[in-house]
Amino acid sequence: MTTSTAEFDTSGLGVWTEEQRFDVTAERIAEYAAATNDPIDVHRRGDVAPPVFAVVPAFTSMAPAALAVAPVELLVKLVHGEQDFHFHRPIRPGDSLVVRAKPVGFTGRDNGSTVVVYVETRTDGGELVNEQWMTAFFRKVDAGAGVGEQAPGHRFDEALRAADPVAVVRQHIDDDQTFRYSPASGDPMPIHLDDEIARMSGLPGIINHGLCTMAFTSWAALTELADGDVHRLRRLAVRFAKPVLPGQDVETVFRKSGAENGATGYVYESTVGDDLVVKDGLAVIADH
Repeated sequence: MTTSTAEFDTSGLGVWTEEQRFDVTAERIAEYAAATNDPIDVHRRGDVAPPVFAVVPAFTSMAPAALAVAPVELLVKLVHGEQDFHFHRPIRPGDSLVVRAKPVGFTGRDNGSTVVVYVETRTDGGELVNEQWMTAFFRKVDAGAGVGEQAPGHRFDEALRAADPVAVVRQHIDDDQTFRYSPASGDPMPIHLDDEIARMSGLPGIINHGLCTMAFTSWAALTELADGDVHRLRRLAVRFAKPVLPGQDVETVFRKSGAENGATGYVYESTVGDDLVVKDGLAVIADH
């Protein structure tokens, strides 16, 4: 693998993007739930948003924040490396949300470089709804020594692998999944919609959106570990390890990792066959 060097702009660190406003409707929530095969009734009706819906109001802020540090010509090398949601309360219909983002750090690695983007979502009245850390990965680019902050940790503790799973969930990615998820999420990236462009990008064909796969793991966690109640989910974090293709079956294994402050942590991984597709998964669920 050949890695090129690139100069990342430290002056962009800590600088907020322009605020983006988003008015939440029951119809948009229901569309997102349907596009992620979410079986939870209150999500399907649009009464309250599924957890990963939190990315929809924030989507247009994330890439500009990353490209405030990374050279814009590297956009074609950008993939979603990790996502970490910290929930203060669920999103509901009628919410008028204000979103802003800022890059907080970057690090060069042997196979590429990461830029960590922090995203803040509030109501127009100032109430903090959720915080997100998105780690953008620029393939085969070396940004040099790390500068600034890293995202909060959520690495899988290998010692927990000896514990029996508390839940194993098998899910199917539909053949048309990406064509439903793209409009519901507002993500128009062609690698999810155009087979030829996906292959030109070095992929085996159209791939499922990483956040769609994450949404599948979110409702797996809620249905198995939280009685389907999104209000109990405090944190959800993953690292995307390998693309998932439409038509594939995903198996997610949850293990209990500990409890504190009235909540229980569950680590998880998702596989397609023998391939690990989601790693370092963490769901933190309030006990009541």
